[in-house]
Amino acid sequence: MSAVEDSPAAAIATALDQVGPRLRRLRTQRRITLIDLASSTGISKSTLSRLETGQRRPTLELLLALSHAYRIPLDDLVAAPEQGDPRIRLRPGNVKGRTVIPLTRDPGGVQAWKIVIPTSKVTPEPRSHDGNEWIYILSGHIRLVLGDQDQVLGPGDVASFDTQVPHWFGSTGDEPSEILSIYGRPGERMHVRIEPGDRPITVR
Repeated sequence: MSAVEDSPAAAIATALDQVGPRLRRLRTQRRITLIDLASSTGISKSTLSRLETGQRRPTLELLLALSHAYRIPLDDLVAAPEQGDPRIRLRPGNVKGRTVIPLTRDPGGVQAWKIVIPTSKVTPEPRSHDGNEWIYILSGHIRLVLGDQDQVLGPGDVASFDTQVPHWFGSTGDEPSEILSIYGRPGERMHVRIEPGDRPITVR
């Protein structure tokens, strides 16, 4: 196998190529039409069709809407390969009692992590810093404190916020939880599209 074929970029490309067939299989298994899916996600029928046939690469915004519509975790929808180049394997770490699994390596770009929050992390410790953060709840429930707001978010819920606002997220004390966290430096923002009336929460 060539170095190019064995590279992390090639592995990511392969995973993305498999998203289309997976989306089509999931939709047909659940007997959902493209028209119905377009109505529930706000994504046009033509875009959904192009995603399923591989004519359009999936973006995080599109995958979020589909993940919510199908009620499955985002990582299950993408099913990224577990094995990569062993020379650059990203290892889990422990940060303030949380298990943090890095999903990106570029220190100068957008940073992404999968974070496992134990039930012991219940005491708010708000902090602020430059940038913007986006979190997606994969499993369990978390408590989000943002300025004077205090909310409980569950699977499929989304929050995006300016990190200059004092913030903290942790356990409700009832169960462990898993989240996907994406942090962007000042000027880098995530744009989350949700259907009006749906449960996911966007905190501005």
